[in-house]
Amino acid sequence: MWGKVGTSRTTCAIAGAGPAGLMLGMLLARAGVETVVLEKHSDFLRDFRGDTVHASTHRLMEELGLQEKFLKLAHQKIYRLQVVTDEGNFTLADFSRLPGRTKHITFLPQWDFLNFLVEEADRFPNFRLLRNSEAVGAIEENGRVTGLRYRDAEGEHELRADLTVAADGRRSALRRSAGLRPEVLGSGMDILWFQLSKKEGDPGGMVGRLSDGKLLVRIERQTHWQTAYTVRKGGYEEVQARGLDWFRETLSELTPFLADRVHEVRSWDDVKVLDIQIDRLPRWWRPGLLCIGDAAHTMSPIMGVGINLAVQDAVAAANILAGPLASGTVTEEHLQRVQKRRTPPTVATQRLQRFLQTRFLEPWVRGEGKAPTPVVLRILKRLPALQAGPARTIGVGLRPEHPIPELR
Repeated sequence: MWGKVGTSRTTCAIAGAGPAGLMLGMLLARAGVETVVLEKHSDFLRDFRGDTVHASTHRLMEELGLQEKFLKLAHQKIYRLQVVTDEGNFTLADFSRLPGRTKHITFLPQWDFLNFLVEEADRFPNFRLLRNSEAVGAIEENGRVTGLRYRDAEGEHELRADLTVAADGRRSALRRSAGLRPEVLGSGMDILWFQLSKKEGDPGGMVGRLSDGKLLVRIERQTHWQTAYTVRKGGYEEVQARGLDWFRETLSELTPFLADRVHEVRSWDDVKVLDIQIDRLPRWWRPGLLCIGDAAHTMSPIMGVGINLAVQDAVAAANILAGPLASGTVTEEHLQRVQKRRTPPTVATQRLQRFLQTRFLEPWVRGEGKAPTPVVLRILKRLPALQAGPARTIGVGLRPEHPIPELR
């Protein structure tokens, strides 16, 4: 039941058209569930932090019969994650050692990924995407969430639903209005995020550069290098105080082949600060409401697994909820099952990220206990078979999900 203003109704209302929200919306639509996804912007053309498509997502596309079409989108394949220190090159993760047919990870502009999901979902008449529609809060009746309020150019509206899903990111308005508060697990570093142009003949791939307390990561994209420079939490002002010339010189020292392009950082306006945070909701749900993706757990960019966790959340939620939603029998027990299913890989991944941050990265960027090359990289070089472990953690995840037959 739809009208331009006032109150409308659907079976499942999803706030946020990111990887989690659109994947869930597409899968539910395939299962015959009436679904509405709300997106506060008019399109997806924004500078996303993560453009990684993991091997587990490629496997998912195969299982859904979409891989051939999906691979027609322009992308880069990454077969290894390398780290360069002052002593040479080291391989942290060798994706060619992954199980299954996909032995790489892919960098694909996230707007292309999201548009692909929308195109597939639009094939089903029970799917609807509302653009320029920002979810602003949950509707509650007798202790149960019964829908959401959203705002568009015409004003504020209500969308009633059997189930409301918060997939609207780390600053989820829906989560906040429902009174769900994440446990902040902390982070002692931030990332300065910027772009440099790419030239023919540049070495490709994804490479981390460690030198004298500095950490720079460069990620190959179709037309440019997405670049991340790590600083201690709140350290951006210190970098600014040293000046743009110092910053450009540092970039040139860390990656000499980019020295002729560091002038492309024309001002500090070209540098974005990513506030790195790790948090997790103790409870992902309330009656009538479920949180997934960043709304349930914010991940560190370490290993680039945030998108993978979000997509896997969506698949698990669709597997558990599609049938009950279609029959009008979804209960709190179903929502509990989603959290129970996805909590172990989330907790394990966040613990690993925190370990790497607190024991290695944060002391490194603070200049404490520096060594020419971390011991773990030496071990991985001496025993290359061990490179399969980091590759699996990054490319597949700790609990990959597979769509049930009803979703295929």
